Amino acid sequence: MAVRTKKKKLELIAQRIRPFQDFPSKGILFRDICPILKDPEALTAVTDLFEEHVRQTYPAVELVVGLDARGFLFGPLLAQRLGVGFALVRKKGKLPGPTSSVAYSLEYGKAEVEIQEDGVLPGQKVVLIDDLLATGGTLYATCELMKRQKADVLGCLVVIELLDLKGAERIGSTPTFSLVQY
Repeated sequence: MAVRTKKKKLELIAQRIRPFQDFPSKGILFRDICPILKDPEALTAVTDLFEEHVRQTYPAVELVVGLDARGFLFGPLLAQRLGVGFALVRKKGKLPGPTSSVAYSLEYGKAEVEIQEDGVLPGQKVVLIDDLLATGGTLYATCELMKRQKADVLGCLVVIELLDLKGAERIGSTPTFSLVQY
């Protein structure tokens, strides 16, 4: 039976997010999206809600950009629905050919994200997508990477936002849309 209302879709998604205490380390409550992926109705609900938001808020979108690695799960589904392309932002060293990259700081060190130089065109209107917004480091770095590529970032989409970690503040003026907030 298909879930029809926005409220019911959000409830289904929230029910499918599974918490794991002390993973990957003590004191962390990990939010697992794997049950969403196993449930076709929940996965459809995620895609439906993202599609509805993008069509209403960013009708001029030209490209969906997915963040390594779980943005790769939701991004292509959304891009297909919207009739636009999909590009990958990966951890440094994972993409062939010429790339552009941005380094950023994490609580426990440094990381770097990259995109193929022709992955996003100057002036292209993009939305970024990932599964989780925590401290905002990866989304912030991806926004910076898009600026270097001269792309126009319309907004960021996430399944889960951890409000206490204030990741949306780190991203700044780029609008963030989250389905479930904790």
